[in-house]
Amino acid sequence: MDVGLYGVAQPGYLIRLTPGADPARTSLAEIYRPPEGTFGPRGIDVDLNGVVWTALSSGQLASVDRRLCQGPVNGPSAAAGTQCPEGWKLYRFPGPQFRGVSEAGSADHAYYVWVDRYDTLGLGANVPIATTNGGEALLALVDGRPVSLRVPYPMPFFAKNVDGRIDDPNAGWKGRGLWTTSGTRAPFHGEGGKEASPKVFKIQVRPDPLAH
Repeated sequence: MDVGLYGVAQPGYLIRLTPGADPARTSLAEIYRPPEGTFGPRGIDVDLNGVVWTALSSGQLASVDRRLCQGPVNGPSAAAGTQCPEGWKLYRFPGPQFRGVSEAGSADHAYYVWVDRYDTLGLGANVPIATTNGGEALLALVDGRPVSLRVPYPMPFFAKNVDGRIDDPNAGWKGRGLWTTSGTRAPFHGEGGKEASPKVFKIQVRPDPLAH
């Protein structure tokens, strides 16, 4: 069995399914395997351009753009999922790496990824946001650069899931924001002790520090 660079026997795959007119007979599946040396897609979301985003357990935020594929994307020759390396882009999570492991990845890891299609946070439309448990932050990718959004108290901020709301489109930054949760199964191990409980957080970004 091919275990790849990191000794991972199951690297994980993204599968695109086209049901066709009679799904039981006409479905076509396209398999996309993360590039060599990376593994473990954890949740996906799709932006307005049809680009798929996923967080990899090997410490990267990744995108897959099917429009960039240069060869066939289905059929027997594509069964391994390695037919479209040109469609993948990798963005390393910031922070240290485990000793003895390639610096192409990071010890940070994310639970899920969510795409802010409609600029609910104020960092731009189509911005992917990963819930980085290892970094205790929401990690947004803005123009190819990571932006960490941290909740300073209580620690740790074990983010699970995120969604955005625009409650008043005429109220500027005050009328929009993200909602996320601290989803650790053991909140009593963080600040607050045994009386601590999971929490819901609203995150907003001012266009400048003095914005009203």
